[in-house]
Formats: sequence, structure tokens, C-alpha cells
Amino acid sequence: MNTPARSRARSASRLAAVQALYQRHMEKTPTARLLNEFHQHRLGAEIEDEQYEEAEVDFFDDIVSGVIARDEEIDAALTAKLAEGWTLARLDKTMLQILRCGTYELMARQDVPKATAISEYVDVAHAFFDEREAKFVNGVLDAVAKEVRS
Repeated sequence: MNTPARSRARSASRLAAVQALYQRHMEKTPTARLLNEFHQHRLGAEIEDEQYEEAEVDFFDDIVSGVIARDEEIDAALTAKLAEGWTLARLDKTMLQILRCGTYELMARQDVPKATAISEYVDVAHAFFDEREAKFVNGVLDAVAKEVRS
């Protein structure tokens, strides 16, 4: 069973992964430089008087690198679950990264229970959006989970 500290560290890793992938999307930062920047300056750091939670660095690296490595497969899985007429390009850029990270975990991290992965990214969505968008994350990731996990 996860200890609360490990659970918090993983939650921090997920939030940081969404932020890193958003930054990569906006600035086209190379992966190695992006990971290094987060290792050095973000994970567990204090920024503008706000203390960031310690993250599980290997877990963070796996999510970021995994989303990048499997981007076409992940985007295809997400596109299949969007309502007709919707494309990934229409989604808010932060929302897109939340869905990509959640989809990656559901596809590649069998060690993470399906319900945990979904609820964690719903929590991440709450950090940026209202309840309606958080429910959207829940619905899309639940549909993806039904497809990629039996």
C-alpha cells in the first residue's frame, strides 16, 4: 500500500509532468533540457514563496518521456474518445496535457490502479479548471481505460 508521502510525491509528479509537457508544447523545449530544468528548478523547489511538494523523480521522468515517446498512440486513443466534431487541437492546451498524461499511465503503468490514475488526473484538472472540465477528464479517461485495460 502507498504511504501518504509516496502518494503525495506521485501526485506532485503528475502535476509537474502536466506542467512540463505544457511547457514543451508551448516552447518546443528538447526533452533532456526540459527534464533537467524540472529536476534542478521545479521539483520540490520554492518558487515565489510557494513550496512545491517533493516529487518522485523517476515517476515524473517516466510520464514525461512516455508521453513524448508514445504521442501518436496516445493522441489516437484520445481522439477516438472525443465527441464527434471535436479534435485535440480544439482542447485547451493544459487540458490536452492532462489527458495525455492520464492516457499514458492507463496504457503503460499497469502498477497504477485504473481508478487511481483517473482520480489523480481529475485532481490535477481541479487545479486548473472548474468542475465541468474535471468531469470531462473523468469521462474521457474512463473511456480510454475501458479500451486499454480489461
